[in-house]
Amino acid sequence: MRVTVYAGSSAGLDAVYAEEAAAFARELAEAGHEIVYGGGSVGLMGVVADTAMATGGRVTGVIPRSLYDAEVAHLGLSELHVVDTMHERKDLMARLGDCFVALPGGLGTVEELFEVWAWLILGHHGKPVTVLNTDGYWDGLLGTVEGIARAGFMRPEESASLVPVRKAGDLLALCADWQPPPPRWA
Repeated sequence: MRVTVYAGSSAGLDAVYAEEAAAFARELAEAGHEIVYGGGSVGLMGVVADTAMATGGRVTGVIPRSLYDAEVAHLGLSELHVVDTMHERKDLMARLGDCFVALPGGLGTVEELFEVWAWLILGHHGKPVTVLNTDGYWDGLLGTVEGIARAGFMRPEESASLVPVRKAGDLLALCADWQPPPPRWA
């Protein structure tokens, strides 16, 4: 299985973020799963790639030319795709992955998560979308999603489709039992 990972280009202020990102990547690689990610060598992205590669895993990066030229690309990956735009990056990462997980990150990570989750709700794909909820990082966002559903802007099955996980084993179990929500306008 290919797991598309969205993660911060920063490691954050607490070491737990890098520790849990490394544990997650290690567990995926040891189980024989490939990681697809944004192609960076820095922050949690770099931690995920370095750990999976050191564990013998396969890692595919997708990076826009501007970031490649800024020398933040990870050049030690199994495969690196250099694309022209961020839109192309997100599209290719989505096409390559069998499921999606957002690790802690900033605005870019949140934007990538919400785009691929919206595609699920609209029926553009039926793949699992989740967050690695390290140290409660995503609790606020998950609370906001519950509020959106309570206010009637999401169906309960749509809000419930963003399932938080604590480790790679949880993600693998989620994928094994996954049933996507019915598309909104099917």
